[in-house]
Amino acid sequence: MEQTAAPRPRATPEDWLGAAYDLLTESGVDAVKIMPLAKVLGLTRPSFYWHFKDRDALLEAMVVDWEEKNTGNLVARCDAYADTICEAVYNLFDCWVDDTLFDSRLDLAIRNWARNDSALQTRLARADASRKAAIQAMFLRFGFDQQDAEVRTLTMIYTQIGYFSMQVTEPEAERFARMPHYVEVFTGQKPSADDHARFLSRHPLAPPPASQPRLRPI
Repeated sequence: MEQTAAPRPRATPEDWLGAAYDLLTESGVDAVKIMPLAKVLGLTRPSFYWHFKDRDALLEAMVVDWEEKNTGNLVARCDAYADTICEAVYNLFDCWVDDTLFDSRLDLAIRNWARNDSALQTRLARADASRKAAIQAMFLRFGFDQQDAEVRTLTMIYTQIGYFSMQVTEPEAERFARMPHYVEVFTGQKPSADDHARFLSRHPLAPPPASQPRLRPI
């Protein structure tokens, strides 16, 4: 008796978006096309249209995901409860070490894409303004004056964008060991051992502190 092959599961929108993400972050937006995506997924071109009207709809879904994830989570971490400015900055640092909160590869890809897309550049500028406002409000909440809060905010933003753009790689132990020093540079205040320990407790892959972080003078 002949056995009928089981029907192949249809790809989900998330499958298409995942494949598109890989092409965008590896090769840029021009590489995100329906046929290459279908080939990656082992599907036919018509199957794409079960989920997206056209390529533009797929690209729009990717941008919306970026806005909600990167900007949305960054703003939420800036608004999170903190007793001190050091703890607040550590809350923001969660974004820099947790890809589920902030995807640096996607952020860099969006910035590269926006160079040749004026509509996306407008949305990127709006996202950057929202991020700046959230970080600046965090400093203002802890008594920094307007100018000081703005300069510290811009220093943090430009430093992190540079870190992503240069695609810096470093051992995790070194990266986490530097965190208290970054906090001190950005805030002008030394974080406590408890501040640092709470941060590490949220990131189980981080090396445990052997003792209270030794803070170098700026």
